[in-house]
Amino acid sequence: MTSQTQTRPPIRFRGRSFLAVVLAPEAPIEDWLADLDALARRSPAFFAGRAVILDVTALAPSRDALKDLVAALTEREIPIMGIEGAGSGSLGPGMPPPIHGGRPSGEVAMPGETPAAPIERVTGAKSLMLESPVRSGQAILFPEGDVTVMGSVASGAEVIAGGSIHIYGALRGRAIAGAAGSPGARIFCRKFEPELLAIDGLYRIADDIDPTLRGRAVQVWLEGDTMRTAALD
Repeated sequence: MTSQTQTRPPIRFRGRSFLAVVLAPEAPIEDWLADLDALARRSPAFFAGRAVILDVTALAPSRDALKDLVAALTEREIPIMGIEGAGSGSLGPGMPPPIHGGRPSGEVAMPGETPAAPIERVTGAKSLMLESPVRSGQAILFPEGDVTVMGSVASGAEVIAGGSIHIYGALRGRAIAGAAGSPGARIFCRKFEPELLAIDGLYRIADDIDPTLRGRAVQVWLEGDTMRTAALD
């Protein structure tokens, strides 16, 4: 009798990098959640389909407080894939896993909204020029440097740049500059009507923007932990 040994292929592991949004809540949590709700009203599809990390380093919450925070985010349809900055005793069954060692990087449609187009990733250059407008639902990701848009960025569209963002038309969507950890990045546009602005992880939604700047040529930059906006004309 001849015995045959059946061999199975080895298990293979592959590494893969994803762009994740990091939420870093601040006290008082009630006010921070209210700001998050304001963002959702202005841009309801912002978190849909995104990987979200919760950074609680600044809070140092108790286990019960952390569970309440995760539950509050889940109620808002913001699923958390991992938690950074929590003590070892704060996590356990039913909680997202701990995450460590992330590097700064740079951010779709909820039910009833138009599904967003896939993020267009462009690599191999230090700057990117788009000669066409960025349409609603479209997302441009260029972590290597600056992005220049010769047209407009529509409402519901998104541009994420490792450096600065230059828009020669109207900015009606989301502009996220300095996504590779560049606090010196700036946002420039000819017509200022944004849904959301971000530089180096500091966000500002439309409700927090000076209404006298709407429709004007504007630049946006950081001074320390403060986002500044000023007219160019």
